[in-house]
Amino acid sequence: MSPPSCSNITIHLYPLILLILLRTVVVLSAADLNSNQTRRPMVIPLHLSTSNISNHRTGDYHRRQLQNSDLPNAHMRLYDDLLSNGYYTTRLFIGTPPQEFALIVDTGSTVTYVPCSTCEQCGKHQDPRFQPDSSSTYKPMKCNPSCNCDDEGKQCTYERRYAEMSSSSGVLAEDVLSFGNESDLTPQRAVFGCETMETGDLFSQRADGIMGLGRGRLSVVDQLVEKEVVSDSFSLCYGGMNVGGGAMVLGSISPPSDMVFTHSDPYRSPYYNIELKELHVAGKRLKLNPRIFDGKHGTVLDSGTTYAYLPEEAFLSFKDAVMKEIKFLKQIHGPDPNYNDICFSGAGRDVSQLSKIFPEVNMVFNNGQKLYLSPENYLFRHTKVSGAYCLGIFQNGKDPTTLLGGIVVRNTLVTYDRENDKIGFWKTNCSELWKRLQVPGAPAPAPAVYPSGSGSEGLPPTQAPSGSSPDFLPGEIRIGIITFDMLINVTNSDMKPNLTEVAEFIAHELQVDNLQVHMLNFTSERNSYRVRWGIFPAQSAEYISSATAMNIILQLKDHRLHFPEKFGSYQLVEWKIEPPRKRTWWHKHLLAVVAGAASIVLVSLLSIGIWMVWRHRQRALGTYEAVGGIVPEQELQPLSS
Repeated sequence: MSPPSCSNITIHLYPLILLILLRTVVVLSAADLNSNQTRRPMVIPLHLSTSNISNHRTGDYHRRQLQNSDLPNAHMRLYDDLLSNGYYTTRLFIGTPPQEFALIVDTGSTVTYVPCSTCEQCGKHQDPRFQPDSSSTYKPMKCNPSCNCDDEGKQCTYERRYAEMSSSSGVLAEDVLSFGNESDLTPQRAVFGCETMETGDLFSQRADGIMGLGRGRLSVVDQLVEKEVVSDSFSLCYGGMNVGGGAMVLGSISPPSDMVFTHSDPYRSPYYNIELKELHVAGKRLKLNPRIFDGKHGTVLDSGTTYAYLPEEAFLSFKDAVMKEIKFLKQIHGPDPNYNDICFSGAGRDVSQLSKIFPEVNMVFNNGQKLYLSPENYLFRHTKVSGAYCLGIFQNGKDPTTLLGGIVVRNTLVTYDRENDKIGFWKTNCSELWKRLQVPGAPAPAPAVYPSGSGSEGLPPTQAPSGSSPDFLPGEIRIGIITFDMLINVTNSDMKPNLTEVAEFIAHELQVDNLQVHMLNFTSERNSYRVRWGIFPAQSAEYISSATAMNIILQLKDHRLHFPEKFGSYQLVEWKIEPPRKRTWWHKHLLAVVAGAASIVLVSLLSIGIWMVWRHRQRALGTYEAVGGIVPEQELQPLSS
């Protein structure tokens, strides 16, 4: 397995821990089913034997021509900030009725697993554990010659051990996987792991488990392709430094005309590799032998790794080239004294301006195509110094493998075209891409129970139409403002949350415009901050639709805001909804009245200004003499401090 998509990595865990992030499977899971070969622990991605890869690739399902444009796609939203948690998650539903889980999106993993209700050693995660007895479609995978079996010889088991000393083990089962209301892919039966034990970072992380997107028969992608319900491709798009989130598509998409592609050799390893040839900094090619990026396992692309790692010579050359371009910035210590991070202050907080300060970087592939990297693709924010940034590319110890983690592909649509053995890159705004991926005619969300009795004021009963069920929010109800109090807790008294960023995050999570979110009140006490937020109608609307309001209320009530750790943790104290306020003639026409008055004032001031200029010119010419003689004009003096 590859670097820790499953670790709860904060930006305080740097090279030492993240070198270990190149986690690999020590004990082969029964999940691979088609191979019983054991593997030695290594600190780099695992390399399958040729025979094993051949067996995998000769499976008919892997090479079927599934390029029918009529095949559905699973459009799934991504959550969290890469450098807050070290990973991105998506929401997957398992069982009948569906049970919801937040799973780390990991291209370096094959098995998808979640904590089971019978787990004897599982941590406290974001969602309740999976309840097999509550699912009418749950089916254990019976013991067979192609899998490892439990002690009783009844059920297949899996085990995953990682180099950073974390592990996951449990039983294999089959159930219905659902991909959310935004997806046009119907629920599908698939094999997954039901954890009975987890250790290390897997135990302590907030996410529930792993969604495996790697190459292997138990990968979600491989299982869907084998069923011929999606084509052999998927895409990921991670949000940027300012706004996280993003999108994932299981199945093919039409690539943009200017998407940059590189070959990906499936025979080299089970991981997704690319053919990197050169690195350019500020338009200048680094003087490196192209073979440096092809050492050992080559250049591996892994969505589950936070940062990027280069072989020693390449890292030193890259670091020196970047520092040469920013000599005017002050080099400072990193946020954690235990690590020798390379950081710089004085760049400012506006991420959109970083490209004017830090150099452009380009990755050149063997086919000559280039992928542009903006500063947010190789920098991360300093957590203790405002306007300071650190290099998010590190030396990969003495290992010659090049490893590219999620930071390199922020705000980049990455398409894993497994059918044609290539990977494509396209720069875009991944947070906005999610909105553009919404499919017209997609299944509507299931009716949701109206969250009454939550300790806040609900809708007045008189607003509900007669004959409607009190359990649901009536469609014709109009809502003016949604207010809610959020209690934000931070571990360090010096870590006051940036409320502007929090407001942008809330807008992104609730899928409303940034201008609709307003801070109404703010109080603080020690390490806690109580903030009252208001969600207002869009600028062109007089009210919030009931569908939008229901989505907002349910996300708040069910604590579905995936709060980045850089903001601390939050608790919803109370919420309230208010009907639209009746607008008088003055409210409706206030803007026009103000604009008219402003125009009159402007014209008056302009007239006075013209007269003053004329008067000044006349005095300068000596043609105007006031009563009592000419008084020389005085130069305006600056105000004294």
